[in-house]
Amino acid sequence: MKLINLKSLVLAGMIAATSLSAATWKYAMGEGVDDPQGIYAVAFKNYIETHSDNKIKIYPVGSLGEETDLLEQTRAGLIQFLGQSTGYMGGTIPEMDLFTLPYVLPTDTKELDYFFKHSKAINKLLPPIFNKHGLELLAVFPEGEMAITTNKVFRSPKDLEGMKMRVMPGSPILVDTYKAFGASPVPMSWGDLIGALKTNMVDGEENPTVWIEAYDLDKLSKVLTYIGHSSFNACAVTNKQFYDKLSAKDKKLVKDASAHAEKVILKEAQKLDAYGLGRIVRTNPDYKIVTLTKEERKAFKERAKPVQEKFASKSASNKKLLDQMRIDLEEAEKNAK
Repeated sequence: MKLINLKSLVLAGMIAATSLSAATWKYAMGEGVDDPQGIYAVAFKNYIETHSDNKIKIYPVGSLGEETDLLEQTRAGLIQFLGQSTGYMGGTIPEMDLFTLPYVLPTDTKELDYFFKHSKAINKLLPPIFNKHGLELLAVFPEGEMAITTNKVFRSPKDLEGMKMRVMPGSPILVDTYKAFGASPVPMSWGDLIGALKTNMVDGEENPTVWIEAYDLDKLSKVLTYIGHSSFNACAVTNKQFYDKLSAKDKKLVKDASAHAEKVILKEAQKLDAYGLGRIVRTNPDYKIVTLTKEERKAFKERAKPVQEKFASKSASNKKLLDQMRIDLEEAEKNAK
């Protein structure tokens, strides 16, 4: 009888220890579960839950507030993990405007893949900067080439004059970029964009093709234009205080889950533009798709130079990051296959 009781106590203790060691972590993001950030988040969640007793609760876009709210909640430790566009981070972490600079990153998906895997700017220089803001950087990844939707065809900065273009809030670089391109930038949250397009509060916006198709932005405009100026990028982070308190085993688990999720999204990112564009062509055959020629892009590239220079002049950290990114991109161009 005593032996049975002892076994019961041991078993109960083991169950209690297991329940104490397991945790449910919050993962919020600025997109839906089927979007690129969602693809990363689901892969991250699956890895964590397959390799541990920990659970991940995913909160898609709009569940816990706007993008800027999510970043502050993560810094405060109310959310453990966050997936967010790099464009939203510039207001809090100025160095993140690096990924929004026009005509710096290539649009070639293989070069981007190599860059995001091997970049010293991302893997060596950025993590200490995130630490200063109470965050641990897990990954930065591309979501597809930026496209611009409008109701009129444009082929030069002069054509954009007078157009009100919605840009993500929190990024001064985006404001500077569209001013340089000739338009009037209007910082606006994602939640307000659809209504603003329907009521002509703005004349256009930019997003990766997969987003334009997924949220029917092609139905709210007449023209989609590729000018080759940028890719849409996102990052995954965790609260630093939370991460620092994890056991060595769980720290490795988080890093391994991130590496797994990054492989998944980098593979998918190469297909996203094609998928989005293909669906637009099939479902909206009268929609006009424009790709500016190399010659037409020259005027935009010239206007982008002061924006790049302004970013570099703001701090030694900015300049160091941009210089390293350019070195990393040269390596990517040589080695991408």
